[in-house]
Amino acid sequence: MTDRRPARIAALRESLFTAHIDALVITSLPNIRYLTGFSGSSALAVVSQRELHLITDFRYDTQVREEVGALATVRIEAASLWSGLWALLPAVGGIEVAGFESAHLLHRDFQRLLSEGTRWQWRPQLNLVEALREAKDAGEVALIRRAGEIAIRALKRTLPEIHAGLTELNVAGILEKALRDEGSEEFPFSPIVASGPRAALPHARPSARPIETGDLLLLDFGAQYGGYCSDITRTVVVGSATAEQRGIYEIVRAANALAAGSVRAGMKGQDADGLARRYIEERGYGEAFGHSLGHGLGLEVHEAPRLAKTVETALGEGAVVTIEPGIYRPGWGGVRIEDDVFLSPDGPEILTDFTRDLLEVA
Repeated sequence: MTDRRPARIAALRESLFTAHIDALVITSLPNIRYLTGFSGSSALAVVSQRELHLITDFRYDTQVREEVGALATVRIEAASLWSGLWALLPAVGGIEVAGFESAHLLHRDFQRLLSEGTRWQWRPQLNLVEALREAKDAGEVALIRRAGEIAIRALKRTLPEIHAGLTELNVAGILEKALRDEGSEEFPFSPIVASGPRAALPHARPSARPIETGDLLLLDFGAQYGGYCSDITRTVVVGSATAEQRGIYEIVRAANALAAGSVRAGMKGQDADGLARRYIEERGYGEAFGHSLGHGLGLEVHEAPRLAKTVETALGEGAVVTIEPGIYRPGWGGVRIEDDVFLSPDGPEILTDFTRDLLEVA
């Protein structure tokens, strides 16, 4: 597979030129991984037009050299990442104005930049690397697809284990074990397991509530593979579904299918959101769909772009986005169906191909 890191670094250097800065200090770990391949939990990078430096600590001495190779000059710093940066400054030439990732810097560290990093002038920067990450290359799409396959296999293993009497926490534990067994490196987020009336909470934490016969059960979870995330939601019924449950489920299923089949690169985020929102509104449940339709997906489970009614920015070709319409009724429950969709040059491609039919579990 072609190593895309040099091209990513070259693209970032073009962004530095456009932003009128000589270098960028990168503190976001996902951004560092995107550019260098380093997956450790402690790092700081400096990118200039001629140099790339990566600072980490002794715990990652071997790992950083294996993952990064000769791409960057590596510095192992015993004291702190910032001490490493101050020691590095005199050796990095040709820099007068440096940018920093203002969305990924604590106030205390910003104060240190101003007080100790006086060799350079500092300018805040937003989304220089994130903008590059939005369009996925073929290798990234393959990793997200693999993460989706892991999630689906874990779901298939979990569903037969669900029955009335288990708690939401029990089901979350079964699902998490299945994810690990199927190859998920991490959990991109803590799985959402919400039953009965708690399924009306879009981001419910699993609780000790026992699942009852007749409950809607909402499962929202993801897998991680090669650092890339999947994010999928399915809603099932424990026992036999009622006509009302089937009716609301069908509205959500149709809204999901409409949006996933119609979303395109170049479409505004608000127009993509409107694909599902109008369908749900026309059937009388507009007030019950209170969140946005979806978000970007990649090294992080939530990244650009956003599919929301306030977003006028166009979706870029190559993005991977979630499509997750839902209907939530307090005291009754909720239904959400979520898939991951690649915005290819030829149109949308669903990466999480698992049945959207209403499943009844024992």
